Amino acid sequence: MKKFIVRRLLISVLILFFVALIIYGIMRCMPTSFIEQRAMTLASRPGSKTYQEWLAQFTADYGFDCGIIQGFFRWLARAIRLDFGESWYFNQSVIEKFSSVIWYSFALSLVAFILEIAIAIPSGIAAARKQYSRTDYAVTVFALIGISLPSFFFATILKWIFSVKLNWFDLYGIASREHMQLSRFEQILDIAKHFVLPAITLTIVSVGSLMRFTRANMLEVLNSDYIRTARAKGVPEKRVIHHHAFRNTLIPIVTLLGGTLPGLFSGAMITETLFQIPGIGYTSYIAVRQGDIPFVMFYMVFSAMLILLGNLITDILYAVIDPRVRVN
Repeated sequence: MKKFIVRRLLISVLILFFVALIIYGIMRCMPTSFIEQRAMTLASRPGSKTYQEWLAQFTADYGFDCGIIQGFFRWLARAIRLDFGESWYFNQSVIEKFSSVIWYSFALSLVAFILEIAIAIPSGIAAARKQYSRTDYAVTVFALIGISLPSFFFATILKWIFSVKLNWFDLYGIASREHMQLSRFEQILDIAKHFVLPAITLTIVSVGSLMRFTRANMLEVLNSDYIRTARAKGVPEKRVIHHHAFRNTLIPIVTLLGGTLPGLFSGAMITETLFQIPGIGYTSYIAVRQGDIPFVMFYMVFSAMLILLGNLITDILYAVIDPRVRVN
């Protein structure tokens, strides 16, 4: 297992290297007039450096005065030291801005992830156990609604009902106007209240596919010969379902969940933007719109690293869940 992890880590580093090179090459293909426009904008601010000084800094920092390969290695040398430069739009270092927004995304995604598992897996198992029953049809309809509805449409419906009509929640943001006058505990509750609608949106739009996936795999396992043998031997139904069947259903489920783990840190861009949650997703959306190259490059490389890490964790969990799976 240790050799496997080391080998996969080395392969992941190699893949990440080429992904970063591609991302840097795409950024280099942007018009040079954009750099000039950005330098002109910053130079117009009171007390700022001159246009020529800003232009020279951008040209040197991002390797526009040399070839793509040489410029990439210049950027990579700083990135290894966690120096991704200064955000052009937020006027602070990329790492500082990232540190200030990542935990909003993590908290929101973690709540949605837990709710997704708590709802989808038991519902999928119940639907498989009672195939073609009212429970099965109800779960299927609910799953199809979650799969079919886009997040922006469902978020708009929630805001119209609970924010506009019922006035239970604010439309945007993570804090109310009286947030600073509240006690520490009341501030936490205030932020949690603003996370309710975004968390519901993320859960509903993602729970359907996992619910259907669990149901389909559970049905396949329940029709296996060893399940019929266990029942014929008089094994209690709960043990058949939760010990024999569910354990073998976990393998494909882990594959699906492993792909969602990076989302805990990479953020949900559409949902965060709709509710203006200042997480990494919404911040990255603003950075893309404003042409903040340093932050966009960091976010794209960071997302690629999370995907590679999620795949590695999934492979390791295979051997943990099913003893028949062995890494060689």
